[in-house]
Amino acid sequence: MDRTTSSIVRDLQNMASPTASPGTLAASVVRSESARSAQSAENVERMHAHLEAEFKSVQSQHPDMALAVVGVHVLADWIRQSNASTMMELQIEVKAAADHIKSVASESLAVSCGCELFMRHVTRTTLEIPDFDACKESLSQRGHHYLEMTLKSRQKIAELGSEFVRDGSVVLVHGYSRCVQSLLLHAGQQQGKRFSVMVTESAGQGYQLARNLLPHGFPVTVIADTAIGSVMERVNVVLVGAEGVVENGGVLNCVGTFSLAVMAKALSKPFYVASESYKFARMYPLSQADVPNPSVKAGTAADASKLHASEHLEGLREEGLLEKLRVETPIRDYTPPEYITLMFTDLGVLTPSAVSDELIQLYY
Repeated sequence: MDRTTSSIVRDLQNMASPTASPGTLAASVVRSESARSAQSAENVERMHAHLEAEFKSVQSQHPDMALAVVGVHVLADWIRQSNASTMMELQIEVKAAADHIKSVASESLAVSCGCELFMRHVTRTTLEIPDFDACKESLSQRGHHYLEMTLKSRQKIAELGSEFVRDGSVVLVHGYSRCVQSLLLHAGQQQGKRFSVMVTESAGQGYQLARNLLPHGFPVTVIADTAIGSVMERVNVVLVGAEGVVENGGVLNCVGTFSLAVMAKALSKPFYVASESYKFARMYPLSQADVPNPSVKAGTAADASKLHASEHLEGLREEGLLEKLRVETPIRDYTPPEYITLMFTDLGVLTPSAVSDELIQLYY
């Protein structure tokens, strides 16, 4: 009998008496259940507040840490702090904590993947340990072991992927990826290679990468997203990050990645993807319509004007046409595996066709 069932039985025993009427007993049961529900809701709110505060604290202490790793960090610490007294309670608590962290960073596909893989990793051996305290300690150790692996993944990818950056080459990058940035810094600083970087604007992300590379002496050129066709002839390799790697070896990344991959293949340029394994997702998109885009704005230009202040929008407003124009701004797109040359991951250098095997091992 679990703790909740036992407490209900005790309440019924305490309320029962030879003189108690059925109506009185029923009313007492209802009051007891209501109080218990209120206490449970309060505990959930307290847990959510703690997780959110911890998430913000870790993020502020480690601004360069990926959001997915922040989520894993919070979950690993939560296991040790849990007051659960049974394995079932602990699993329910950790799952609830993971679900809430996903909701806190709902627009991040990597956080969702990272939390799910964390759950898979820490609960694989729970049924093999009969003692609860030993089992809880095992879960905690596995959780922190997974955290350590995620923290080391970026450095391992940098070491593997930098071998594909050659002296005197021109590397075209799309958007901002910490993983790509680490790879470029490793190739330039640790390996002493000289190369130049072109980066697309990508809604301002390109300038963030440029800001981080320029102090280290890298020649960096920022280009408009629409200029990839005109510069591709001068490019030697294309290198992008990923928000998610799906089952068929394709990737989900900031919008514009698919266009870049198509252009690279048309001009026979190698297209490389750098991604941590905690971004491997159990998804199988068949088209762009299957891409999770929680922040897609499909509405009037009046709505979009908050995101893209433009003289063109102001002109439409003055002419009374702004409300008639519809604007869509997806944040990510899907690049099929046939456009990808190689993937640099902490599991090794993979072909897109090898991703499904690695993903099965991670999840099953």
